[in-house]
Amino acid sequence: MFPPVRRFLAALCGLMGASVLAVSAFPANAMGTLPTEGKTALAAHSTVAPPFDTTETKLFTVALAKTAAEREKVAQYWQPERIKRAESYTPAGPGAKVGPTSSPTASTPAPTKPATPSLAEAGTSVGAGMPAKGSAPITPKTVGKVFFKFNNKEYWCSATSVEAKNRSLVATAGHCAYDVRRYEAAQYWIFIPSPESGIEGGIYVGHTLTMHEDFPGKGDYDHDYAFVTVHKGFTWSEQKDAKGAVTYKRTEVGRLQDKVGGLKVLTSRGAGNQTQTFGYPSGPQPDGSRPFNGRTVHVCSGRTTVTKSPTYLLNNGLMIGNCMFSAGASGGPWVVDYNPATGSGFLNGINSLSWNLKVDGRFDAISSSYFGAYTLAAYRHAEKIALP
Repeated sequence: MFPPVRRFLAALCGLMGASVLAVSAFPANAMGTLPTEGKTALAAHSTVAPPFDTTETKLFTVALAKTAAEREKVAQYWQPERIKRAESYTPAGPGAKVGPTSSPTASTPAPTKPATPSLAEAGTSVGAGMPAKGSAPITPKTVGKVFFKFNNKEYWCSATSVEAKNRSLVATAGHCAYDVRRYEAAQYWIFIPSPESGIEGGIYVGHTLTMHEDFPGKGDYDHDYAFVTVHKGFTWSEQKDAKGAVTYKRTEVGRLQDKVGGLKVLTSRGAGNQTQTFGYPSGPQPDGSRPFNGRTVHVCSGRTTVTKSPTYLLNNGLMIGNCMFSAGASGGPWVVDYNPATGSGFLNGINSLSWNLKVDGRFDAISSSYFGAYTLAAYRHAEKIALP
């Protein structure tokens, strides 16, 4: 268990009544080059150079709804009528401070041609994450939303199913599963893949949360990622009795990966990679405008650069420019080597912080924690958690 560190960030004070969430408006000076190992699959990782470390003593795990009774309580809470109202819930993302603390700079390794076509090459709407015109983004069917409560208020974020030994694992942002202000894990946490298509893909109740201890302990955005092991899924079907009264029947749909698949996880890839990032943005831009409604998944595409933000203790961050993602996109996946024909690829980051680098009232970049050996350790622990 980590020792609580009362190191509240100045930006926490105005965050929609709950936790640190998705957005930082503070541009940061670029850090040095991150370690780059080229295209290396997860299974090939055995050693990683300092300062990264694979010790599992740095992991923080907490039960969300482990028992059958706890799962039933969460399932009954998320009745169809409550899920229908979910679009009115608060998307995870804070009111942002606008304005740089220093002049932003960037450093990018020499680009290399992606092994598979990017979304731009495939003819899909990409770039600033604006609503698509005439065509919908090609999206992995693993991408969806998580819904949860912090301090008796409902929130939602983006997330994705990932490939795992227990076939039941979701990746999202740390701030979409743990409230660093109150030192509390989320309550009534569920994942719904492709929610714009309804709940046919299933509703998956969170079982156990796994993350690096420095996120809940310090609010350290070098570790703003979380892996949530989930129970078998279910759907609701509407029924009417002889008098026309509506009731709902629950039908089990099995394990998450068996239902929608899962992105493979890739770590220690470094910067300079062509990356697609997906999410359901909904919150306002710094100027108050709302170009997104959270009902449709959007995509940004670009090569990653390195960044940092002392305000959020971020020293090993990756950034994608030309992206207007706002609150609600938090937790969405960063995918490298993406194949738009099959929706397959490698998870190599998570939407964490939005940036207003130009200070022009619109977000223009999105960043992720660097996926290194700490991330790998959290993933490997979470994928082995036994489920009923």
